[in-house]
Amino acid sequence: MQFGIFSVGDVTVDPTNGRAPTERERIKAMVAIALKAEEVGLDVFATGEHHNPPFVPSSPTTMLGYIAARTERLLLSTATTLITTNDPVKIAEDYAMLQHLADGRVDLMMGRGNTGPVYPWFGKDIRAGIPLAVENYDLLHRLWREDVVDWKGRFRTPLQSFTSTPRPLDGVPPFVWHGSIRSPEIAEQAAYYGDGFFHNHIFWPKEHTQRMVNLYRQRFEHYGHGSADQAIVGLGGQVFMRKNSQDAVREFRPYFDNAPVYGHGPSLEEFTTETPLTVGSPQQVIDRTLTFRDYVGDYQRQLFLMDHAGLPLKTVLEQLDLLGEEVVPVLRKEFDSMRPAHVPAAPTHASLVAAAGGAKDSTVHAVDDVTGKAPEVNR
Repeated sequence: MQFGIFSVGDVTVDPTNGRAPTERERIKAMVAIALKAEEVGLDVFATGEHHNPPFVPSSPTTMLGYIAARTERLLLSTATTLITTNDPVKIAEDYAMLQHLADGRVDLMMGRGNTGPVYPWFGKDIRAGIPLAVENYDLLHRLWREDVVDWKGRFRTPLQSFTSTPRPLDGVPPFVWHGSIRSPEIAEQAAYYGDGFFHNHIFWPKEHTQRMVNLYRQRFEHYGHGSADQAIVGLGGQVFMRKNSQDAVREFRPYFDNAPVYGHGPSLEEFTTETPLTVGSPQQVIDRTLTFRDYVGDYQRQLFLMDHAGLPLKTVLEQLDLLGEEVVPVLRKEFDSMRPAHVPAAPTHASLVAAAGGAKDSTVHAVDDVTGKAPEVNR
């Protein structure tokens, strides 16, 4: 099972001192958090994609490419890549390039995002959000698997004999998760392609998460990709820890009370009761996280949100020490011991290459416009 962290990259005032980081400070902090994730033994770092204040990660491939050059083992992902407002051709090229630079340590999560105004900023109509997600991903899926694509759709200009470059590393595209909090159409899309389904699992009660994951599992089996319990599931979550649970609650409360997404609503106690938010000791985080399997089944990836709401970088790095040293080793052992042999592990580039029968040279050579023949290539 893979464990990691995801960041939304918000620039938020620290309620304890009234100061917000600069954009540069926040971007540098995200890099420091990713490097710390590898240091403490986590598997994944994922960045969101936003194009509006108060968020900074508008260019995930730039950030992930930089992190790739400074890490050796960490799997780099997104949380989310906006499949609705990004051009599928550019996604295909950008993430294939990142895949080569990172030696395959790349996957990505497709989603529609949660900011309505982003659609017209990129020339799209929010009322077409689901159709855009369906059509754009269909094209992206083909661009990574077909050397030459002829395509026509509703939302972009047609393609004629188009080859996206570079081709995916070893002839194997990055693994794709489809992320959604509330849209059954996205669970259906993930199941149709046999891709992964990632449920944010932060704002909603467990019954909602269970319904969404069960729908995906049932449809995964319907489309012939395997049994329902072999579907590839990921969950989000949020935790805040201190050695003593009372210290964790006392320290986190002002951040919760003033957080743009949490504050000014239910109390911290109500929210931790009704959702998977866990504030307490490392053992409490272990115990709560292990219960996720009770209602979603065996799953492959667990990501935690640990750096939002104005929490200072020093505090986040302390959280990562606790996560890596005290929490994840126990969770990894417990989840792995409970996973049946027929349930797959989380996909990696190596496992995808093996499943495809080995690495392939996927270079496509241009055809001469006059002769119609490919030039000779030195071998």
